[in-house]
Amino acid sequence: MEMEEIVEEETSGKHENMVEITVKTIGPARPSRLHVPSSIKVLDLRKLIARKNHLPVENLKLILQGMVLHDREDEDDIYVRFNDDDYLIVAVKPKAPVGLDIDDDDEDLKFQLPQSTSQWKKKLYSFLRNRMKLPDIVLMAIFSLGLKAWALIILWFTLAPIAHKLDLGPLYILGTGFCLIFLNLGRRQPGDVSAYSIFNEDFRELPGTLNADAIDRDIRTGQF
Repeated sequence: MEMEEIVEEETSGKHENMVEITVKTIGPARPSRLHVPSSIKVLDLRKLIARKNHLPVENLKLILQGMVLHDREDEDDIYVRFNDDDYLIVAVKPKAPVGLDIDDDDEDLKFQLPQSTSQWKKKLYSFLRNRMKLPDIVLMAIFSLGLKAWALIILWFTLAPIAHKLDLGPLYILGTGFCLIFLNLGRRQPGDVSAYSIFNEDFRELPGTLNADAIDRDIRTGQF
């Protein structure tokens, strides 16, 4: 579909108003004026600008009022609404050298959900990231925990005020610490050796353990 057809389709449908915006491409190029529908898909806008300025559409990054415009969100097309004299900045990412697979997109450095994630988790992730503006480290902590872990966290915060009223706050915190330690000890598989000799069968020492017997043996054999 040609770009003129895209604009005509937008104006003949629910988007009847046309506005004039200023487009500034980062670099020596001068700003230009562009007539677009007042509401248009970001993807169509990207194609329109790429065609008008003879730029690779896949390397364009559009910035409006300090916000990067994305084509889709939660598998839905994103629309952007313009007013007259709005200022749109266009950045062109340089192409990677031949033979090198380099992708410097900032999105690749951010925490992202796996493709198999359920739809409600994707919507929650989008709300927390785009609306609440939570940092990636917080999103990683939220979505890395399972339902069982979240249930325990909610239970802990529910019981914390009760422990405080009973003047058991310090014991409650200490007990939580010991529980975390014991729950994360893990279990040894058959044949595994403990890091402590006293827990091994027949008090078998670990290789390289330095004790008085080893020193005496080295002295007697002339190795010390």
